[in-house]
Amino acid sequence: MRERVDYDEFSFFHENAAEHGLPFDAPPVVRRRDVEVAPGRHLSALAWQEAPPELVLLHGGAQNAHTWDTVALALDRPLVAIDLPGHGHSDGGADPSADQLSAHVDAIDVGAAIRQLAPGAAAVVGMSRGGVTAIALAAAAPELVKKLVLVDILPGIKAERAKHIGGFTNGPPSFASLDELLTRTKAFNPSRSESSLRRGILHNAEQQPDGSWVWRWARHRAGSALNPPNPESAVIRYEVLWDALSQVTVPVLLARGMRPDSVLGDDDEEELGRRLPSAQIVHFADAGHSIQGDSPLELAALIEKFVFAQ
Repeated sequence: MRERVDYDEFSFFHENAAEHGLPFDAPPVVRRRDVEVAPGRHLSALAWQEAPPELVLLHGGAQNAHTWDTVALALDRPLVAIDLPGHGHSDGGADPSADQLSAHVDAIDVGAAIRQLAPGAAAVVGMSRGGVTAIALAAAAPELVKKLVLVDILPGIKAERAKHIGGFTNGPPSFASLDELLTRTKAFNPSRSESSLRRGILHNAEQQPDGSWVWRWARHRAGSALNPPNPESAVIRYEVLWDALSQVTVPVLLARGMRPDSVLGDDDEEELGRRLPSAQIVHFADAGHSIQGDSPLELAALIEKFVFAQ
């Protein structure tokens, strides 16, 4: 039997703060909330502070709500960070075959969760899969999306640009040890500190009774999130999302990572400008796809300014 690793999801906030020079006088008030979004199915979320949430944060595919921890600490506002269907502590989605392109499937569940947890939130912030989910949500339930922040995502990302993500997520179904999982994660995230990667793994993976490890999101994986089984239907769904984004009437901000590991190109940005000329675009020179991990303080400052200072 392999050694068991103790895990308390609320015990790492001091590490996030120390790594990014944030003050840390006392642990933040954070609790896990579970809400029923359909009979027998629940979504889980992290609720920060006691007041009614002012923001909703939606993570990317193969991530979880803790990816926002440093951003939440920097914002110091009441908010909820939701585990998307099939991720983190949430149950699987309504459609087990749904991939990143089926944003409307996730949006139904996420909308149900927001109505219970944060109906008055001033903005929805979505990164990658969470971003396209937020776009679909804005179309299906516009009353829940008063402002929209997209973190390094737009409809119709090119497969070649997302190849590095697929290379990581389409890996082994399980790992013999935490060290093995950490070694793989370091290879795909060479710019991150080992402590931050270990922390992220503990939030995003689960140790099995035999001591091995599996990704939390992999428990519900029906296929590759980046290689949909029907490319033609993928194109149709992308166009539906572009149409949905084009019709958004609330303020929209795109935060774009400018390192090579971003999934966006100049053509994506130009398409956004053509479809939604009112959208604001901000570049993050030192960030890739996961801006919340690469430049969390800068992203928090941008969200603060866009949502609350305008």
